[in-house]
Amino acid sequence: MIVLGLMGSPRKQGNTDLLLDEALKGTQSAGAQVEKIVLNELHIIPCQEHYACLKAGECDIADDMVWVYPKLVEADVLILASPIFFYGLTAQAKALIDRCQALWVRKHRLKRTTAPGRRGAFIGVGATKGRKLFDGAVLTVRYFFDATDVAYSGELLIRGVDKKGESRQHPTALKEAFDLGVRLAQS
Repeated sequence: MIVLGLMGSPRKQGNTDLLLDEALKGTQSAGAQVEKIVLNELHIIPCQEHYACLKAGECDIADDMVWVYPKLVEADVLILASPIFFYGLTAQAKALIDRCQALWVRKHRLKRTTAPGRRGAFIGVGATKGRKLFDGAVLTVRYFFDATDVAYSGELLIRGVDKKGESRQHPTALKEAFDLGVRLAQS
């Protein structure tokens, strides 16, 4: 089993990164092979609406997405982790998602699907405790997973965590992340 972790935070060793690492450790403990991609380290140009993807499900922009697309398609499990910026995903995560229009075209227009049974989870971390803090991000992630032929199979949404590394002091966050990883790898 191949698990791909997508780290959408610009802050290394911050709360989002720590929780994603714990989830990936959970999948490894269940025997999964893990790869983590730090989106902030990639050069991903936002979608330019060239519509080249409508022909063959391939984007014509030559940037780091060229090597990310196959990883998105080959993974059995995707875990997207992002802090919440203004009630949404980070720009890094959103750029990757928007560029997955090519995968949406493959699935919905060209009727090319990936292996069945692929699963995904979202890890979201927000500083505030707003009731609707994660609503926009969760909706976006659900559509992203649908476009990439992945079933939305879990989430870990942590409110009230902001300072770098603060998730280490959260009473349940790290264990919940680890357990999420185990469940994803076992289901």
